[in-house]
Amino acid sequence: MSITPEGDYQPENPVTPEPAPKKRAPWIPITVAIVAVLCIGGLGTATVAELTANNSTAASSPSTPKVTPPTDPFFNGNGRGGLQGGQSIGQQATAGEAPATASTAAQQVGVVTIDTVLAYDTSERAAGTGMILTSNGYILTNNHVVEGSTSITVTVESTGQKYTATVVGTDKTADVAVLKLTGASDLHSVTFASAEKVVAGQAVYSVGNAEGTGRLVTAVGTVGAVNQSLTIGSDSADTAEHLSGLIQLNSDVVSGDSGGPLFDKSGKVIGMVTAASSGSAVVTGYAINIAQVLKIADAIEAGSTSTDIVLGYPAFAGINIASTPNATAGVPVASTFPGMPAATAGITTGDTITSVNGIAMSSATQLSAAIQAHKVGDTVTITWVTAAGVAQSAAVTLIAGPAA
Repeated sequence: MSITPEGDYQPENPVTPEPAPKKRAPWIPITVAIVAVLCIGGLGTATVAELTANNSTAASSPSTPKVTPPTDPFFNGNGRGGLQGGQSIGQQATAGEAPATASTAAQQVGVVTIDTVLAYDTSERAAGTGMILTSNGYILTNNHVVEGSTSITVTVESTGQKYTATVVGTDKTADVAVLKLTGASDLHSVTFASAEKVVAGQAVYSVGNAEGTGRLVTAVGTVGAVNQSLTIGSDSADTAEHLSGLIQLNSDVVSGDSGGPLFDKSGKVIGMVTAASSGSAVVTGYAINIAQVLKIADAIEAGSTSTDIVLGYPAFAGINIASTPNATAGVPVASTFPGMPAATAGITTGDTITSVNGIAMSSATQLSAAIQAHKVGDTVTITWVTAAGVAQSAAVTLIAGPAA
């Protein structure tokens, strides 16, 4: 199942994507810069996907030509040749290419791996990467890494220490999220570039939780272009994400790398990895320019709100919305989560939500928006018709739901 942008649940329509997906939900066609690129579930020779590893879907790993990195202590010195310590991320080198290289101790500093539980179901999990912002445990990552999560575990890879994390705030339209680790102190953060001009041809490398294994690997490459744009739409959302000012990469980034750092050759972060193409001979990756990311992160940490920034967790009633309409006009209920507000009020499978606070409901999006227009702790009046045709109404106190 998937999360609507507003927070309540609706079942995900099963698809058979080609190639294997790198995203928890299917995607509709998008356009990348000037080149038409179809995303997961579409037709064509290439796709672009956000890079969140899913435990139930092993993503294919597109390859990229070998790049010889400059001499620098942050590079392993042998490009992407040879995994160290017998580690593997499930991809095989082909002619003219080299497999990923396990990250060195220096490359791991300030980088974390992120594991999430989705929809209150421990069998639904996803994984990504993040960066340490502050010594007391603020973490930077992509919104899509934690979107829909109901439990987040973060591992500081340089020490192996695990922490429970909560969402401080998110900006879905910019694909940025800030987390806070519980009980963290004295952490070593990554070093962000202050005002570096990123140029095509520049040598770069990224560090990430490739394929969600929990072991950091390093992908060496070059900047292919700057100031690129992506417009990404999701089958589970009515609005598209418009990302601009992106750094285009000639680099072998794969599922699980999302939210990880893109370093320059001196080891300073110039971007945050967010997406990559697949289904073609050469991988095209994308990273958000770090100046844009930090501007949003600063606003979130300061507690600022806007039309795009959501602080903390959205209000939630605990309704799982059905995809097939009932005979009664309104929003059909597939199920409710046990012990949560809707279930406690008596709403159950087969019922149809007809109004919230006296306003008629006609779609899942409208219902979710009506719920999320309120704050956690607010009480709303929900009216519904049971499967037997009996009208019911109850006051429902909203709780904090999955990450937006």
